[in-house]
Amino acid sequence: MSRIAKAPVDVVSGVEVSISGQEVTVKGSKGTLTRVFNDAVEIAQEENQLKALPREGFANSWAQAGTARSILNAMVQGVSQGFEKNLHC
Repeated sequence: MSRIAKAPVDVVSGVEVSISGQEVTVKGSKGTLTRVFNDAVEIAQEENQLKALPREGFANSWAQAGTARSILNAMVQGVSQGFEKNLHC
């Protein structure tokens, strides 16, 4: 059972999320990201939180839910704050 999948993803102000089946689109000030998630995971939005819930009947549903939650968190962060990589010389 994934501990990561149990934590909801907070949707910050200025970010819009639309869910259409397994396709999730996240829009923010930095751009738009779209992703189609595995059938073993159900993506649910409750107020300003996203949850990746495992579905019954799939052997790896908890693992897929943890992966989906991490990807959703990165999507929300990417369209709101952007990504930055610091290189050390």
